[in-house]
Amino acid sequence: MKIIGLTGGIGSGKSTVAGYFKELGIPVFDSDLVAKILMNEDQGLRDSIIKLFGEKAYNKDVLNREYLAKKVFRDSELLERLNGLVHPAVRQKFQDWLSEQDAPYVIQEAAILFEHGAYKLLDEMILVWAPKELRIKRVMKRDSTSREQVLARMENQWGDTEKTALSDHIIENIHLKETQKQVQGIHAAILNKSRAEGF
Repeated sequence: MKIIGLTGGIGSGKSTVAGYFKELGIPVFDSDLVAKILMNEDQGLRDSIIKLFGEKAYNKDVLNREYLAKKVFRDSELLERLNGLVHPAVRQKFQDWLSEQDAPYVIQEAAILFEHGAYKLLDEMILVWAPKELRIKRVMKRDSTSREQVLARMENQWGDTEKTALSDHIIENIHLKETQKQVQGIHAAILNKSRAEGF
């Protein structure tokens, strides 16, 4: 079974694209969502996060995302240390999930598959792309946040040029009908290639 990576910069719309793949019957593992769940529910991970950030990391047993965001988005070393705690736990959950799937291929969706080298473990990569200004507007609306905060978050992700060079497929997500057509085309291409390779 092939494992296809799906990624894109903040506000690019990779979750929308993931939804289109699900409509085609392809299982999608949302790494970022699983990470959020584990940070709230996995006691060992919670203890490690508190040790790194202090008691303020949780507010009434719920991850204090705003507090953590302020800490890590201005400190790349601290962000690396947090990812070093979370990523192994997510990887294990992914392996458990993968063993239960029965499909021509599956998709692993994550914001930073390139930045941490995870793409090297995958069969193909899909990059979701949208113009920077459109992405900023989307995130400001979605998260009720400022332009400055969005730009700070973007700084912790690779630029489009670096990601494009390592991607097998690129989806331009501006108009949803066109996006859906691109997903259908990539789906057909992956299926054809898988059949040709005997997957």
